[in-house]
Amino acid sequence: MLTGRHVIEPGSLTIQEIDEICGLAEQIIVDPAAFSDVCRGKILATLFFEPSTRTRLSFEAAMQRLGGSVIGFSDASATSTTKGETLADTIRVVSSYADVIAMRSPKEGAAFLASEYSSIPVINAGDGGHHHPTQTLTDLVTIRAMKGSWSGHTIGLCGDLKFGRTVHSLAKALSRYPNNKFVLISPNELSIPEYIINQVFIPAGIEFKQVERLEDAIQELDILYMTRVQKERFFNEQDYIRLKDSYILDKEKMKSAKDNMIILHPLPRVNEIAPEVDEDPRAAYFKQVKYGMFARMALIAKLTGSL
Repeated sequence: MLTGRHVIEPGSLTIQEIDEICGLAEQIIVDPAAFSDVCRGKILATLFFEPSTRTRLSFEAAMQRLGGSVIGFSDASATSTTKGETLADTIRVVSSYADVIAMRSPKEGAAFLASEYSSIPVINAGDGGHHHPTQTLTDLVTIRAMKGSWSGHTIGLCGDLKFGRTVHSLAKALSRYPNNKFVLISPNELSIPEYIINQVFIPAGIEFKQVERLEDAIQELDILYMTRVQKERFFNEQDYIRLKDSYILDKEKMKSAKDNMIILHPLPRVNEIAPEVDEDPRAAYFKQVKYGMFARMALIAKLTGSL
């Protein structure tokens, strides 16, 4: 039963629950009009302490397409936190007004802390460099729609693997399915955290390798997950400038890729995928955006007990 549950990381959901949510998302994709009234009278609170375009608008569109309403903020400077109100008190207050909370914060662990004080479900919409579980649901819906299953793939994670919360969440999720392999493509300074290797890959018996050049790996991939180098995660601007253009996917590199490889990206894109790649049929990142709305519709409907 998902009603009333918090979703803080992919591990908050069992494999069966992920399949249930993604299965519902697939039903909504086929006939969205059939679900246009299931959250009538329900309210989503979007608490975004960090800038966002896709995730916030996706949550808001999801709730409205389910027939519900949305309250919240996209700029923490306009809230009582500027007066010194604690997150715990903010959550206690908002819990009195809404039926479900979607929260983004630059502070790692903030969503978990919020769940400790909330009387309604909290969905982590991103907490620092930790997790982004609804992006993972988005990715899973996209992968199954385009590849048919979540098993037996060679997945390339490319770019900022150190701070990229979407990468961490997806690695955790896909490690739960059989016969997946990972190729970790990044400069040494942005390599994936040791805890992902030691606590996720190794216990699950996941085959993986680390490389520094995209050209050395692209030909073997079934899925290429590109990420941007995130300026907001750096303390030293010179490090950011040095690393920001480390990986740029263009037509020339795509010549080496499999004909049925798919390219995913959580967006926003900066320089890491050249616009010329957008016309390639393997580019799935804009489809991914739309699938994300359907994934969030399914999750909201389940957590609020609407379906």
